[in-house]
Amino acid sequence: QVQLVESGGGLVQPGGSLRLSCAASGNIRSINAMGWYRQAPGKERELVANIIIGGSTNYLDSVRGRFTISRDTTKNTVYLQMNSLKPEDTAVYYCNADVYRDFGGGWARDDYWGQGTQVTVSS
Repeated sequence: QVQLVESGGGLVQPGGSLRLSCAASGNIRSINAMGWYRQAPGKERELVANIIIGGSTNYLDSVRGRFTISRDTTKNTVYLQMNSLKPEDTAVYYCNADVYRDFGGGWARDDYWGQGTQVTVSS
C-alpha cells in the first residue's frame, strides 16, 4: 500500500502565505503525478495544482500566479506554496498521488489520497 502524509494547513489572514507538504511512502515503483485538490463546503472537489513525472505543472486558473507546486523526487514529496491567500481559498486541501506500484510480479497503477488538511483564510 501507499500512504500520503500531509502537513502545513492552518488559519491565515488574507494576503498571507502557507506551505503545504505531502510525503508519499510505501510500495512505490514510480510516481506518475502528484498534486493538490481542494473542497470547500457545498462545492465539488477541484484540482488546484499538480506536477507530472516529467516536471510539467498544471494550475487552477484562480490560483495561477499565487500558488507554486514543486517536488522533491528523492523524498517522494510535493509542496504547495500558497501566497496572497484569499478567503475564497478556504477549503480542505487533499494530496493526490498517481502511483505505479509493484504487484504480483508486475506492476499496477493506482490513485491515492491523503486525509486532507484544512486551510482557512480569514481576518
